[in-house]
Amino acid sequence: MPARQDSLTISPTGSFEELSELVKQAGLMDPRKDYFTFKIISNLVLFGACWAALFWFGDTWWQLVTAVALGLAFVQTGFIAHDTGHKQISKAKVPSEVLGAIHMNLLMGTAYGWWINHHNRHHSNPNNLDRDPDTMRRQVIFDVDEMPAKATSGFRRFVIRFQSVMFFVLLGQEAWRLHASGFKAARAGGLRRPVLELGLIGVHAVVCLAAVFTVLSPLTGVVFVLVNQAVFGLYLGAVFAPNHKGMVVYRSDVQLDWLHRQVLTSRNIRSSRLTDFLYGGLNYQIEHHLFPAMPRVNLRYVRPMVIDYCAEHSIPYREVSAWASYREVARFLGKVSDEARNGAEPQAA
Repeated sequence: MPARQDSLTISPTGSFEELSELVKQAGLMDPRKDYFTFKIISNLVLFGACWAALFWFGDTWWQLVTAVALGLAFVQTGFIAHDTGHKQISKAKVPSEVLGAIHMNLLMGTAYGWWINHHNRHHSNPNNLDRDPDTMRRQVIFDVDEMPAKATSGFRRFVIRFQSVMFFVLLGQEAWRLHASGFKAARAGGLRRPVLELGLIGVHAVVCLAAVFTVLSPLTGVVFVLVNQAVFGLYLGAVFAPNHKGMVVYRSDVQLDWLHRQVLTSRNIRSSRLTDFLYGGLNYQIEHHLFPAMPRVNLRYVRPMVIDYCAEHSIPYREVSAWASYREVARFLGKVSDEARNGAEPQAA
């Protein structure tokens, strides 16, 4: 069953307001325009280099290396869009929306307006099985009581039965799901500027496909696109999977303040300069969830403050290596799957 109020470690003394004041006094919420200027320029150079390599090397199967590199560049571009969505780069609405549309719609092919709504709801209620769209949209289950809602077909029941593996397999589809999400949101009336957003996504698709199939033969081009999008999805999923999966899940009847809601449901990846780059700062997931508007370059510096504060107030703080995090996710999903198999599974419709 999801966590009950009395099963969670709730500090009677710790408060987000107190921690936030300490962080503000340290200047860690201050803008870092120098850092983000460098990140945007260097990322555009990386992005441009991948497309230049496509035209430089011509029609060869070695272009699959370019497809992999471009998949990594798409995710790095997504980190910039993520940061601007949290007002880390600019507090002003218009510059943030322009940067977001350029990086997410035009360069990535995903609807920025859909993502903002989706991601903000996730930040407000991480791992809440009733409210967090990042748990609700997954085909795997995070608690047995999700079975009736998710095990609605033979394929979905197969996914749940083997979800400790299938969760990672399905991450290869994540890029396609992101591309489609904007169109689904537009049909549901969830985009404020559907013509602009879908138009930019259309430009992205036309330009990318035209470049690929101008240079490569049809077969090589198709394989290039498939490999590129699989790497894009797997890399993106590998970044987000360790953040919350396998941590506390709860329902809306459990009341948690901001401090406990973010710390108890999040997991950090033990960090180095390399993981900071590969994970786009999201390896500091606890700190990012506590202070989403904090420039990601400062998360490294606020981490010791959060660790000390949590230790002082007896709040569990989870940090493991990258590989350990994936093992924890797989074991958690396998455990829930075993519990579902041992219970009564829904009959086929």
